Amino acid sequence: MSDLRSEAILLPGSVLPVDLAYGALLEALGDAVEPVGKELELYAGDELPLDYTLDIEVEGVLRAAEAAGFQRFHLVGYSAGGASSLAFAARHPGRLRSLALLEPAWAGNDGLDPAEEAVWREYSRIITLPPGQMMPAFIRANLRPGVEPPPPPPGPPPPWMAKRPPGIKAIVSAFSAGELDMDALRRFRAPVYFALGGLSNPDQYLKIAERLAGVFDDFTLETFEQRHHLDPPHRAEPERLAASLRDLWARAQSAAPTAGSTRAAR
Repeated sequence: MSDLRSEAILLPGSVLPVDLAYGALLEALGDAVEPVGKELELYAGDELPLDYTLDIEVEGVLRAAEAAGFQRFHLVGYSAGGASSLAFAARHPGRLRSLALLEPAWAGNDGLDPAEEAVWREYSRIITLPPGQMMPAFIRANLRPGVEPPPPPPGPPPPWMAKRPPGIKAIVSAFSAGELDMDALRRFRAPVYFALGGLSNPDQYLKIAERLAGVFDDFTLETFEQRHHLDPPHRAEPERLAASLRDLWARAQSAAPTAGSTRAAR
């Protein structure tokens, strides 16, 4: 691999497959990256795995890195993929050059304030609804109050969509019962980048960003004021996000981590 290219693994969220999630971003990155777009292990087989936990995703990332020949690499994760990326960083910190979190859906269950606890009670309620009610309620829960959800795509749903409602149930259940080693994350020294949508539910995503800013030594927050969790920057503003990732990767590969920082939207 050329020294000018960054080895990176990209994890999608619980709805879109990896090619649809990251196609625009990978085009914007161009030759800056040697990418591995990895589907969630949750959807890897014909059936959802029994007793699903984030340990399954962590082991899947490790296998993908080994298969690609990546010794140390950059990890990018969105939503459920972002939660999986945090779990990987806690378990295998020495394998990562940097960590890019695109609104991780979960960052552990310790230290939640009442607003965050209410968010997770609502998700626990939502996953008990019939599929026709569950998905609209799940979409609304990800948005800042008053923000209109995006219209559903035209035409019949694609075949992969059939796995998504039960997949979301499995993910929410795994998060609710999961543990994240925050002490391990406090020892993480590679740079961490967090992309936040200004129109996303602040009681979930802003709260997560604020908690993680107090965990990581080298933490950069970038707010995309007009984006939300269902209209994320890797799809809606790929050129801007690509520039931020290139900056992160160049800094990670050329300099030791420095003290944390917070960056406002440009």
